Amino acid sequence: MAVLNPIDLTDHALIDGHCHPVTVEPLSDVAFALWCTESAYANESTLDSQLGYAIRRWCAPVLGLPAHAAVDDYLAARRDLGADEAVRRLMRAARLSAMLVDTGLPATGLLTVGQMSDLAGVSARQVVRLESLAESVVDSSDASGFATATSAALDDAFTAGAVAAKSIAAYRYGLDLPPQRPTESEVRTAAGAWMRERAAGHARLSDPVLLRHLLWCAVDARRPIQLHTGFGDADAGLIRADPARLQPFCAATQDSGTPLVLLHCYPYHRGAGWLAHLYPHVYVDVGLAVGYLGARATALLGEFLELAPFAKVMYSSDAYGLAELFLVGAAQFRHSLGRVLGGFVDDGAMSVEDAHAVAAAIGSGNATRLYGSPRGGAADGDEV
Repeated sequence: MAVLNPIDLTDHALIDGHCHPVTVEPLSDVAFALWCTESAYANESTLDSQLGYAIRRWCAPVLGLPAHAAVDDYLAARRDLGADEAVRRLMRAARLSAMLVDTGLPATGLLTVGQMSDLAGVSARQVVRLESLAESVVDSSDASGFATATSAALDDAFTAGAVAAKSIAAYRYGLDLPPQRPTESEVRTAAGAWMRERAAGHARLSDPVLLRHLLWCAVDARRPIQLHTGFGDADAGLIRADPARLQPFCAATQDSGTPLVLLHCYPYHRGAGWLAHLYPHVYVDVGLAVGYLGARATALLGEFLELAPFAKVMYSSDAYGLAELFLVGAAQFRHSLGRVLGGFVDDGAMSVEDAHAVAAAIGSGNATRLYGSPRGGAADGDEV
């Protein structure tokens, strides 16, 4: 669809509903390239990509260069400014109104949630990664007490101010988990087996019974559960990360009052929109695909908005490590969503006023209703 009059969303507020800490350490060119890919390798193609061009487009002017400056010039300007100043400029240029930060990834050399808030100049709240939480309590409990220990630890995290839980079952097993709540006996047996594996040096949680247990602990807490779906790094089996595989779990939890937020979704975003269309407690979050698709994010967002109700679509960047990813996500999202909504207006599908209302809902309104006020308490988890 040709867009004659894109909607200007420059001043629309954005809540980054799922992101990670950044580093302010000086980066070599190779290290920078590694932060720009889901691959474990940095090579000449890492920045010769939609993301690489988006960085040059949106970030170069913030560091005092013309848009589309050469990669070498960009990296030199970043070094000359110093990592602290470059990160501060980039984070603030994203003009976010709040951030929800998943703290479950390795934190060596990365900022705390409080430091992220100070750098960006906005409120930052924690998202609790379920698998990391379980790994933090397993060694201080026994098999019979593991279920109670994980549930209590999750409650403590929410009491301390976390606004949502996050599951990476897609990485650890796949989304085709049986939907039923596991029995106490199943959890006890699986916890004992995992503890023996840890004693043998295998620390990571991947048991499907325990992954299900964690999900149901989060359901019982009645706070939003963010679920990784779709593409990620090579640790995730893409086929088993298809959100459509979650349909049985969506059906099993639809009367719980606990929202499920499907993160990223690409290349299965149309199927994710179908789940949001079917189930009142299912939402979709456009996530990291916007930055990685760059100029093609316009097509992505158009497809997200085909079937998913507009009141159930949200923004996040999934930025991790590089401050550039916060700015690219926000700038590309505003630009591409403006083109999509402008096309709707040009086609007579909605008014300009409607388009701005939809943009406000997707950018921040839906997240505020789901997670609570950025500066207030957490949402109570009731369906809105």
